[in-house]
Amino acid sequence: MSERRLPQDFVATVELALSPATLPASDDRREVVDYDRIASAIVEAGTSRSCRLLETLAKRIADRIFAEFPASTVRIAITKPRPPTSSSVEAAAVELLISRDER
Repeated sequence: MSERRLPQDFVATVELALSPATLPASDDRREVVDYDRIASAIVEAGTSRSCRLLETLAKRIADRIFAEFPASTVRIAITKPRPPTSSSVEAAAVELLISRDER
C-alpha cells in the first residue's frame, strides 16, 4: 500500500525567537504569546492540505507562525517516526532556521 494513502504522524518541534521589544511590560500571562494558539496554528498548517516533503511542511508551518506571531526567528524541526525505508530507520527529520527577513 502506498505511504501517501495512509494518515502520517509527524512531530513538530518549534522555537520562536522574540525581540525584547515584543516582550510584555508586566508579568501578566495575558500579554505573552499564547502557547495554545501556537500549537493550534501548527496543527492547522500541518493538516490543512497534504505535502510530499518534510521541508514543505516545515516551511508552511514557519510561514504560518510568522503571519500570526511576532517572532523574529523560527526554528522548526519536523520528525517522521518510522519512515518507510529499505533499511531500519527510527525516524527522519528536517530542521529549518528562518528569520523574518529571509522569508
